Amino acid sequence: MSLEIKVPPVGESISEVTLSKWTKKDGEHVEMDEVIAELESDKATFELTAEAAGTLKTIASEGDTLEIGSVVCSIEQDDQAGTETKPQEGVSETPENKITDAAAVQSGGGKTLEIKVPAVGESITEVTLSRWLKKDGEQVEMDEQIAELESDKATFELTAEVAGTLKQIAKEGDTLEIGAVVCSVETGVSSVAKPAAEIPVSAPASRAVSDSAASYAAGTPSPAAAKILSEKGVTANSVNGTGVGRRITKEDALKTESEKPKGESAGTAETLKPETKAPEPAAPVSGLQRKERREKMSSLRKTVARRLVSVKNETAMLTTFNEVDMKPIMDLRAKYKDKFKEKYGVGLGFMSFFTKAVSEALKEFPAVNARIDKEEIVYSDFADISIAVSAPKGLVVPVIRNAESMSLAEIEKAVLSLAVKARESKLTLEEMTGGTFTITNGGVFGSMMSTPIINAPQSAILGMHNIVERPVALNGEVVIRPIMYVALSYDHRIIDGRESVSFLVRVKQLLEDPARLLLGV
Repeated sequence: MSLEIKVPPVGESISEVTLSKWTKKDGEHVEMDEVIAELESDKATFELTAEAAGTLKTIASEGDTLEIGSVVCSIEQDDQAGTETKPQEGVSETPENKITDAAAVQSGGGKTLEIKVPAVGESITEVTLSRWLKKDGEQVEMDEQIAELESDKATFELTAEVAGTLKQIAKEGDTLEIGAVVCSVETGVSSVAKPAAEIPVSAPASRAVSDSAASYAAGTPSPAAAKILSEKGVTANSVNGTGVGRRITKEDALKTESEKPKGESAGTAETLKPETKAPEPAAPVSGLQRKERREKMSSLRKTVARRLVSVKNETAMLTTFNEVDMKPIMDLRAKYKDKFKEKYGVGLGFMSFFTKAVSEALKEFPAVNARIDKEEIVYSDFADISIAVSAPKGLVVPVIRNAESMSLAEIEKAVLSLAVKARESKLTLEEMTGGTFTITNGGVFGSMMSTPIINAPQSAILGMHNIVERPVALNGEVVIRPIMYVALSYDHRIIDGRESVSFLVRVKQLLEDPARLLLGV
């Protein structure tokens, strides 16, 4: 039977790799999980391993550039493959057979159900296992929450499909494709392992099996590990490998430095040539603790970072500024806020005024509400306003649908509902997609002025800032007024300067004279 070995996915932004070196020759016999080739991307070096034991037949050549999923080689599997779990007649029972039998005893005849990553959205192909809610080996009930999954858009809960004993497979922080196995739940008879005396495998025999399986790769560093060890001046035979077959991994090589005794580290430095000695680090300031910590970026944070860079690179983004006298709105709020809350059950904030003003201005300047789709401009006759919210796990942008047809009270209720869901990580995909224009309020954090980045594929975003009392000239006199700077960032490919400036001036007029919002003038 022939098994094709393909280029595995090696990173979210990597679409192709280069076959830098074959470590096994064409026609040579390889063992399962043995390293057969080295692949290089523009960011790192990866190892390609055999997925089965057999005879190697190379297809790609060294130096070839291969796309993810391309066939690199094939393996003609041995005839004996797949027979280890059922010993042939006349063959004495080996330690390997006993280990297999012991595993069968542990299952106790119970039924095991695999729990996989469910489909969570049309455009989502992978998620991150952010947190286990139940421990490995713990009893779970049907429909009980066992883990939290996080995509680049939202957080989802994984539930147990049956009652039983949980067996974790994926780890916290792992990135999993849709349909990948996260864990399993064993129902029926408990899967608790039998006492060691009942399992006919002695410690020496188990060690012998491990040593045999590790013989081909034991003590051999991966390319990345070899480079690190070389830079440190450490020999491979002094490092214990923890990879497949006791191979020395990159993590093993990095770990040697932290575990190296001070005396040994000093001795190594003395053996280096004078020109290759690393400069001595500056002495730490007495009495101060200098600590660092590293945290893995969440899928949400990675996606936000990627999209922001993409917008900066792919749009002709400009920003225009203006200022708004907030006294009319503040006076209106002070006069009616109590009656408003009593009638509608929600406070009267600034966001409803800005959302309503933007919705009215978008009717007059439809290009600001449009987007570019390939070689076409798509104009929307509705205003789906995205509201930027700073949630615990990062920035999210839920959408208020058809804001142009909503009252101030309806907008305030929608804003409050979406903000609460965002902070509790309970927003759905539908609530975060499809906006036509975005409003972000940096003023709540004290921002005086900023240039917000467009929320693609939209073409414009309005930035609100803090309200500060400033002296202004009004009717020939200098008076103190509460002033807010506003900023409109826009894509110059679709919105001209005249439209952007006129749109912001119209928003300013509606806010400084709130009666216009009621009269539509």
